[in-house]
Amino acid sequence: MKLSLGGRILLVVAALTILTIGGGLFSVWYSYQTNLFFKTVVDENMAALAAADRLEAALIMQKGYLTYFFQDRNPRWLRDLDKYNEEFLKWLSEARKWSVTPDGQGILKEIETDYAELTGLRDRAVALYKEENIQEGFRVHQSARRMFFKILDLAQRFRRIHESRIAEARTEIDRRAVYMTGLALTAMPLALLLSGILTWILVRQVLSPIRRLARETSDGEFGGDRIDEVQALSRGVHHLMEDVGQTKSELEVSRMHLVQAAKMASVGKLSASVAHTIRNPLTSVKMRLFSLERGLDLTESQKDDFKVISEEIRHIDNILRNFLEFSRRPRLKVQRISPSDIVDLAVQLIHPRLESHGIKLDLKRNERLPEINIDPDQLKEALINLLVNASEAVNKEGLIVVEEDSVSTSTSGRLAIIRVKDNGPGISLALREQIFQPFFSTKDEGTGLGLTIAMRIVEEHGGHLDLETPPDGGACFKIMLPVRETWR
Repeated sequence: MKLSLGGRILLVVAALTILTIGGGLFSVWYSYQTNLFFKTVVDENMAALAAADRLEAALIMQKGYLTYFFQDRNPRWLRDLDKYNEEFLKWLSEARKWSVTPDGQGILKEIETDYAELTGLRDRAVALYKEENIQEGFRVHQSARRMFFKILDLAQRFRRIHESRIAEARTEIDRRAVYMTGLALTAMPLALLLSGILTWILVRQVLSPIRRLARETSDGEFGGDRIDEVQALSRGVHHLMEDVGQTKSELEVSRMHLVQAAKMASVGKLSASVAHTIRNPLTSVKMRLFSLERGLDLTESQKDDFKVISEEIRHIDNILRNFLEFSRRPRLKVQRISPSDIVDLAVQLIHPRLESHGIKLDLKRNERLPEINIDPDQLKEALINLLVNASEAVNKEGLIVVEEDSVSTSTSGRLAIIRVKDNGPGISLALREQIFQPFFSTKDEGTGLGLTIAMRIVEEHGGHLDLETPPDGGACFKIMLPVRETWR
C-alpha cells in the first residue's frame, strides 16, 4: 500500500517524536538508576570510611594517654583513656553496621579480637606501673605498642577496602556514562537520517511544485505588479539563503582570524614567560659583575661571585632548553631541604641590588623552618620575584622585611610561612583582584608575569600565595607551604 504525501510526512514526524521522547525518557530513567546506585554505594562506604577514621583517631589517643600515664602517673590520663576506649568500641560498632563486604567484616572481627588482647595488655601495664614495677610494666607496654600498630594497620586496610569500593563505583559511573554516550552517538545519526528524509519529502514534493506553480502563474517572471504570496516567499527564501552563505563565509574568515590570534597569543605568552623567567638570573649575573668591579684582586668573596655566576648561567641554559622543547613546562625537581636555605640564597642574590639602591633588608627568624620537599630553583625564583617587586615598590632608604614562621592549623595542618613585607605605598583595593592575573602590571616596562609565575610555583608545591595589608602600610606577600610529616 502506497502512502500519501501527508502519510509519509506524518510517519517521519512520528518516528522523530518517538526517538526524541523515548530517548529522553530512557536518559532520565538511566540517570536516575545511576544516581541511585552511586548514592547507595558512596553513602555506605563514606560512612564506613568515617568510622575507620574515628577508629584510628581513638586508637592513637589511647596510645598517647597510656604513654602520658607512664611518664607522670597522673590518674587523669586513665580517665581520658577510658573515654577513648568507649569511643573506639562505639565506632567499631558503627563500622560493622556500614561495612557490607566480607573482607571488611573479616577485618573488623580481627580488630575486635586484637583489641581485646590490647585492652588486656594495656590494663596489665597500668597495674604494673601503679605497683611501681617499671621494668615489667614497660615490657608489657611494648607488647601493647606492637599490638596497637597491628590494629592500626588493620584499620587502615579496612579504610582502603572502602576507598577501593568508592573508586569502583566511580568507574562504574564512567562506564555507564560511556554507554549513554554511545547511545546518543547512535541516536543522532538516526535522527539526522529521519530529518534528511523529511527534508527531501518537503523539498521534492512540496516546495518544488510550489516553485513551478509560481513560475507558471507569473509567465516565467518574478517581478512587476503580479507578485503573489508564494512568489514573495520564494524570493524571501532565496535572499535568506544568500545571506546565510555570506554570513557563513564571514564566520569562517573570523574563525580563521581567531585561531591565528589564539596561536599568536599562546606564543606571546610563552615567550613573555620565558623572558621574564630569564630576567632574574640575568639580574643576579649583572649584580655580581657590578660587585666584582669594585676590586680587581680575586678575593674569596669574588670567587664565590664567580661560582654564583656559573650557577645562574646554568639556570639560564636550563630555561632555554625548556623553551626549545616548547610543548610542556619542566617538572619540579624536589629535594628535602629547609625553605630557610632558599631564603638565605635569595637574600644573598638580591643583596647587591638592594645595597646599590640604599634599601635595607631585615631577616626575622626565630628558628629555621623544617625540611620539606621543594624545588630549590623554582622556590628561589618565586622569592626573587617577590623581593624584586618589593625593591621596586619602595623608595631609596626603604625597608624590606622577610619573616619566617611555622604554624599549625586545623584545616591545613602544619605550614611553613615566608612573608615578604615592604614599606612602600601598598596596593589599592581596586587592584588586589588583578595583580595575580597574567600580563597585568602597574609598571610601564613590566610584563605582568612576576606574581603570576610566583603564584604558580607556590601552588605547584601544594601551597598558597596571598596578599596581606599590614596595619602600618605597605604590602605583604605571604607564602604558605605544607609541612608533611609521617606520624611515629
